[in-house]
Amino acid sequence: MSIWVCGEVLIDVLPTGPVVGGGPANTAKALARLGHHVEFIGGISTDVFGQLARKELERDGVGLGLALESNKPTSTATVQLDKAGVATYKFVIDGTATFEFSPSWLPDPERLKPSVLQIGTLATVVEPGATVLFDWAVKCAEFAPIVFDPNVRPSFLGDRKKYCQAVEKWVGISSVVKLSDEDIAWLYPDESMDEVAHRWLEGETSLVVVTRGAKGIIGYTHGAQEEVESVRVDVVDTVGAGDTVGAILVEGVIKYSVAGLVGQTLNKVLQRAAVAAGITVSRAGAQPPWMHELVEALGK
Repeated sequence: MSIWVCGEVLIDVLPTGPVVGGGPANTAKALARLGHHVEFIGGISTDVFGQLARKELERDGVGLGLALESNKPTSTATVQLDKAGVATYKFVIDGTATFEFSPSWLPDPERLKPSVLQIGTLATVVEPGATVLFDWAVKCAEFAPIVFDPNVRPSFLGDRKKYCQAVEKWVGISSVVKLSDEDIAWLYPDESMDEVAHRWLEGETSLVVVTRGAKGIIGYTHGAQEEVESVRVDVVDTVGAGDTVGAILVEGVIKYSVAGLVGQTLNKVLQRAAVAAGITVSRAGAQPPWMHELVEALGK
């Protein structure tokens, strides 16, 4: 059994040059660097950018046996950073290998039995692949919990109503949902963070985790919540921070089960996530910590 991470690997074109990115790919890298057996499920181009992505994922220990090799080009995201290092993105998506999802190549969850499926970001809203992925994920949910990270990108889909419809659909089949306070504020300007989390918990979702940048992380469960502070570091940029938190949550599901992520156990996992994210934001691009770095930081 292995962890499945599904979605996009693309190229973030930073002011300093191109780097491998994409929320799901960042999450897969973070899990692999922490020593987990993770398989990335997504399209990878044979072009120069695709070769760069494949090389980096393999170097970090991500399995690519379930990925699709394609001759279509790699999707790119031009990244702009504000004075606080917060990133915004402009995407090139149409006709790329990155979103070439099809029932013909997606792996069979009944045969392969994943331990958990982590999915999100643009792959869950870019059509027609998003519909294909949703139908496939419904089958996956019969065999493994789903951890969903919408990782909202208004610069790609500015229609709030359509974005909310897509997010709500995915929340409906997910055991764990992780998103940022900015995601919630954009999607639901008329609802508070608490209201959204509690509404989702009335359905199939057992845990909602909200990252709040320098304000820390909150985890909502049925009838309770846990809150941890962020780790103070010199921020280079925020690229990949949320994806690192997502990886730690997946790790927590593997170790404790979804039902076990409550109370002090959840608090411990969120503390670990805050420390890991602190390492990620302290360096340029999506560079999550290796296990030895996280162990050292937790020991300080």
